[in-house]
Amino acid sequence: MKLLVTGGAGFIGSNFIHHILKTYPQYKIVTLDKLTYAGNLDNLSDIEPANNYQFVKGDICDLKLVEEIVSGGIDAILNFAAETHVDRSLYDPKCFVQTNITGTQVLLEAVLKYKVKRFIQISTDEVYGSIEQGKFFTEESLLLPNSPYSASKAGADLLVRSYFKTFKLPVLITRSSNNYGPYQFPEKLIPLFITNALEDRELPLYGDGLYIRDWIYVEDNCKGIDLVLHKGKEGEIYNLGGGAEKTNLEITNFILNYLGKPESLIKHVKDRPAHDRRYAMDCIKAEKELNFRPKVKLEEGLKKTVEWYLNNKEWWKKVKSGEYLKYYENHYLKREKV
Repeated sequence: MKLLVTGGAGFIGSNFIHHILKTYPQYKIVTLDKLTYAGNLDNLSDIEPANNYQFVKGDICDLKLVEEIVSGGIDAILNFAAETHVDRSLYDPKCFVQTNITGTQVLLEAVLKYKVKRFIQISTDEVYGSIEQGKFFTEESLLLPNSPYSASKAGADLLVRSYFKTFKLPVLITRSSNNYGPYQFPEKLIPLFITNALEDRELPLYGDGLYIRDWIYVEDNCKGIDLVLHKGKEGEIYNLGGGAEKTNLEITNFILNYLGKPESLIKHVKDRPAHDRRYAMDCIKAEKELNFRPKVKLEEGLKKTVEWYLNNKEWWKKVKSGEYLKYYENHYLKREKV
């Protein structure tokens, strides 16, 4: 099988590529990534020389480039490419609409034109909005996004659904809870707080810190997406959650305790607009139809994640210093495979 993985140099995309090449060494992968600030070829440096892997630098909004890749024979497309950070969407929503909606539409057109066998849209639980304690979103729940980021992802999901209904495209959608693990750009809570704590810098915690998220270790999410790719039913949506609800404050305290850092590093900052109070999903459908069950418990996953950042200081220090773009220009452009 030959896969096109868009956004493959990002956090979840790069972890998925590692998972696929380890699980199915006979598969071939082409990854298309624009290499924005969060795309990092260091995430894939250990597999770049493989003869069944190819990297292409480019934008999923570039119809000509997408068609050039897909026309070469692609069995399935997995769309990880997205602008994802809620905070940035509050100040620059245009790029979220462009990448997350227009880019998805370009990919769908390529699926339609070249009769790609499967299209997997990687989405998020944030499209459902916030839910009160004791209740859970199912795949049938209304989409009530509250930020430009989640609205752009919801728009893309609806577009994918429309191509299934209108053109009978073989599409599927996964909606995962909050991912954490290796290679996550340090703007999200867990990697930001780990790396800040290691440098004895303040940990900026929104509001009272009691916002609840369900956390899933990225490896478990990748295994779930693998199941959807190979066993999911066309036109269906699958919630992929970790079943591990914790407040942001609880996560913060775990990181500080594990690293032996003082709670005085916590700095409560002004809350962001329309901050969703709680995310929680019912994942029974994925469990029943795909036998999906996350294996990594939250405490184990957090320890593994902290240890990864402890052992990969060069990676995150370079990323946080803004030196990555220069590094890419000097080291990777010449090795790019187009």
